Amino acid sequence: MKLQETLELHVKAAIKALFQSELPSVEFQATRKEFAGDVTVVVFPMLRVVKGNPVVIGEQVGQYLLDNVDLVKGFNVVKGFLNIEISDSYYFEFFQSIKNEEKFGFVDHKDDEAVMVEYSSPNTNKPLHLGHVRNVLLGYSVAEILKASGKKVYKTQIINDRGIHICKSMLAYQKFGEGEVPTQDLKGDKLVGNYYVKFDQEYKAEISKLMAEGQSEDEAKKNAPLLLEAKEMLIKWEAGDEDVVALWTKMNQWVYDGFDVTYNNIGVDFDTYYYESNTYLLGKEFVAEGLKTDVFVKKEDGSVWCDLTEDGLDEKIVLRSDGTAVYMTQDIGTAIQRIKDYPDVGGMVYTVGNEQDYHFKVLFLILKKLGFDWAKNLFHLSYGMVDLPSGKMKSREGTVVDADDLIQEMADTAEEISKELGKLEEYDEAEKSDLYKTIGLGALKYYILKVDPKKRILFDPKESIDFQGNTGPFIQYTYARIQSILRKANIGADVTLSAANISFHEKEKELIKQLEQFPEIIQNAAEQHSPALIANYTYELVKGFNSFYQNVSILGADTEEEKSFRVDLSKTVSQTIKNALSLLGIAVPERM
Repeated sequence: MKLQETLELHVKAAIKALFQSELPSVEFQATRKEFAGDVTVVVFPMLRVVKGNPVVIGEQVGQYLLDNVDLVKGFNVVKGFLNIEISDSYYFEFFQSIKNEEKFGFVDHKDDEAVMVEYSSPNTNKPLHLGHVRNVLLGYSVAEILKASGKKVYKTQIINDRGIHICKSMLAYQKFGEGEVPTQDLKGDKLVGNYYVKFDQEYKAEISKLMAEGQSEDEAKKNAPLLLEAKEMLIKWEAGDEDVVALWTKMNQWVYDGFDVTYNNIGVDFDTYYYESNTYLLGKEFVAEGLKTDVFVKKEDGSVWCDLTEDGLDEKIVLRSDGTAVYMTQDIGTAIQRIKDYPDVGGMVYTVGNEQDYHFKVLFLILKKLGFDWAKNLFHLSYGMVDLPSGKMKSREGTVVDADDLIQEMADTAEEISKELGKLEEYDEAEKSDLYKTIGLGALKYYILKVDPKKRILFDPKESIDFQGNTGPFIQYTYARIQSILRKANIGADVTLSAANISFHEKEKELIKQLEQFPEIIQNAAEQHSPALIANYTYELVKGFNSFYQNVSILGADTEEEKSFRVDLSKTVSQTIKNALSLLGIAVPERM
């Protein structure tokens, strides 16, 4: 049982014994640093059932706990706050119970409902860029956190592999490609992305020409021959034209192969894939069902809508007048198909930027109206955009920061800073290369994931690879420092510890208290879908260890028992750092 759960039982018993009253719940908070104590009970809420002065009530409850509860060794009352000191023996026993637990804080998944987490979901007309990186890192991390909290998790994505934007790349390649194919130096996703940019360049040139001939800008945009050809290509694709479908298949495969390299480089994976080309018609049968039950209405032009005005939203089209599907139709069908494919899924997390907030409100509401009970467990993991000091990115203009280039830049920056610090003389070139990538990726992931998902990020690669402060490399360096201590430690096999022969330094106790928080942090992060809670907990734990390291001699302890305990404590802290960072997709180096 957790410390607060145990104390709650004893505080309720105190209220019953002292005042013959039943206390429904007990409010706790962390004890402020200027006061002695480990846990604080807030007395004010007790006044609902116990009349009197909160200071006097706090004193009486504190004395009862001191007299009757072994784990309480002292207390003090400040205004309406009862600060309780917990015995060293409690923390010692707790530490003994976790010190060899490799997956401390993680919960094995139960055989109940699974959660499906969707992330990445790119278009097949360009490589992954910095915006995708935040999406991928968030989705992967939330999936790992949910898994650690005890959920069964499926990682998925929907690949947007059809539509006019895909045809633009295809048409430009057809016109200007001259048979170019991917090479070792030019991945397929980048090659296709180059032709998406080429289309935009040629399209703008056609617009300028038409405007010079007297057309308005709007007219020129609609009448540009390239756009008309792209629209014609889309019609041919939907009609199953062999040549168009063959080109589509070939170019999409180039992109998939390129994506796989990027996902491998960044260290994320998926359990299942969905493709828009397979799902864009799926929702139509459910629209037909919804028409029968008045969830949807058909207008005079034949288009089908869902009226959500009574729910505080607008009317939403779900089928065009020509019978073709819209994005909403596709998303309705895809959600239902996923439940059919994975019947144990009881909820889904959609990792999609905040510009789609309204879309997901509508989607979730429509699915509820269609009678799907699992729709109440759908969650939109909405996140802010990522900006660079140089400004906003645009794919069609070729101003995006390519994900592969970013990963390489991070490794290069890590190399540059590491060389300045001169810490890697003992490494061979292969070891250095691996370490630079580990540091660079750790810096990138931590910088992005330490921020609340809803907030916009200004990403500065150089700032993220600082070896001091709230950064990935600082945390990785602390982990490596602990490994160095463990390698030097020489603990005798006959050293045995007991609560009776240990007396904690305040820094030791603070560390154990921080370790005790980790399981609850994972549960909170899972509930809030927030890797930032894990990241910032890890930073606080690392700060706590460094304070311990500076104030307490580990290998030079006075006794073998103290040395053994401090080495075990260091080892457990490092394992917790490793576990926490694994939830962020960050690797840890053994040396640094």
